[in-house]
Amino acid sequence: MDAFLDQTLLLDFQNPNIQELIDSRGWRGFNVERRIRGVYEFIRDEILFGYNEDDALPASRILSDGYGQCNTKGILFMALLRALDIPCRFHGFTIHKALQKGAITGIWYTLAPKEIVHSWVEVLYEGTWRNFEGFILDLKYLREVQTMFPERKGSFCGYGIATDCFEAPAVEWTGGNTYIQKEGIERDYGVFPDPDTFFREHSQSLSIVKRVVYKNITRHSMNKNVERIRNGFTISR
Repeated sequence: MDAFLDQTLLLDFQNPNIQELIDSRGWRGFNVERRIRGVYEFIRDEILFGYNEDDALPASRILSDGYGQCNTKGILFMALLRALDIPCRFHGFTIHKALQKGAITGIWYTLAPKEIVHSWVEVLYEGTWRNFEGFILDLKYLREVQTMFPERKGSFCGYGIATDCFEAPAVEWTGGNTYIQKEGIERDYGVFPDPDTFFREHSQSLSIVKRVVYKNITRHSMNKNVERIRNGFTISR
């Protein structure tokens, strides 16, 4: 079980800023269920949905950014859980880029790879590994997308969402699994003890030029788009 509790380069939970956050929230004084819930809701709603400069960033950097997507939010989620002695592991996938359409628009969507590296976090709770993916979109962003499509029920793909229940996706943690992009999964890479191990074996396939453009131009445009949606502006796919 130590492999699911260890600190790593990416899961740097001894970082002073991470420890200060934990102390300020009083999470150590909670039972396991309340620790998981508190961390989960913090990651979902206080670390806003957005695109960082890379997938493989240390948890302390993601906390400093204050935003993230599936992989980066998952890294911070894992670091906080391990700091609270809750075992967790990393499950890697790819997702089809179609679920990002709307959050990513125009030339940037056209240039995006067909498959995007994706992950969720598995947490050992009451003797069972539970899947946590529902933290990717902050609720304000999710609610604004739902407002854009008030009559839509059932399956929905786009704006960072791939669900079979658009009107009530499984993003509230009630002791089981949470999902928001599961229906867009293309390939399953399996389970890894930590994100460091996963990213040594799998990373987003981009040329050096595309990687530089993404870091310095593309993601900023994407984040502005996401912020406009969060603030109630309708964005066409």
